[in-house]
Amino acid sequence: MQIHAVPQRQGALVDKARFLPDGCLALSRLAGEIAGVEPSVVPVSTEDSPAVGGVANRAALIVNRTAQLAALEAPGGPVLTIGGDCGSDVAPIGVARFRHGENLGVVWFDAHPDLNTPSTSPSGAFHGMALRVLFGEGDPEFVAGPALRPGNAVLVGARSIDPGEQAAIDRGLVTSDSYPGERIYLHVDLDVLDPSEFGGATFPEPDGLSIAEVAATIDGIPVPVVGAGITECATADPAQIAKLRPLVEAVVGALRRGAQD
Repeated sequence: MQIHAVPQRQGALVDKARFLPDGCLALSRLAGEIAGVEPSVVPVSTEDSPAVGGVANRAALIVNRTAQLAALEAPGGPVLTIGGDCGSDVAPIGVARFRHGENLGVVWFDAHPDLNTPSTSPSGAFHGMALRVLFGEGDPEFVAGPALRPGNAVLVGARSIDPGEQAAIDRGLVTSDSYPGERIYLHVDLDVLDPSEFGGATFPEPDGLSIAEVAATIDGIPVPVVGAGITECATADPAQIAKLRPLVEAVVGALRRGAQD
């Protein structure tokens, strides 16, 4: 197993995004301790760049994606990506789709579906487009090729949905009641958690899941997990990071089980 820390913040535009780099590094240290692996920090841009075509910080995000792809060239085993914003999980999922074929499925733990396009996004923040580009829709610079097969992603914990995202859900781009695919990539945006459970997510929403509920759901995934990402940790506070131990243990355990199948 490898752990890639990707301290990207440019995909999120809220004020708390400035805490994402430090939160990413702190969470990667916890993950490294649990997995017994030294995290590798992917060098990403620290700069902002203009919005282009409805995507904020587009040039910086392209630089970051290039660095991630280089780090993913020969991983030699499953990769746990610690973000950064949700956009930091786009390259790893795209690589997993290429390597594992059209039957790869994605389990997307997130308060938000991240199914906007530049034309539907209220903000231009790329982290709200992350899952949509993996289906091959959106900014051509970021769309996955090959793309996920429609229906091969399941939303868990989504409760704040924009109209453009709802339209994508209504036409069956994602599901909410099954585990699609023969192999699974596991994406966990920490805002899936209720703010009373974890106060350090970038874009918290009320009525979320508990840490125990997320960990139990991950433990119960019946399909081999071949890659995973944990994103949107906007705090380096040791007490907050320590709360996430059961969740990170569940993710590491799922990756280890998947590597044995």
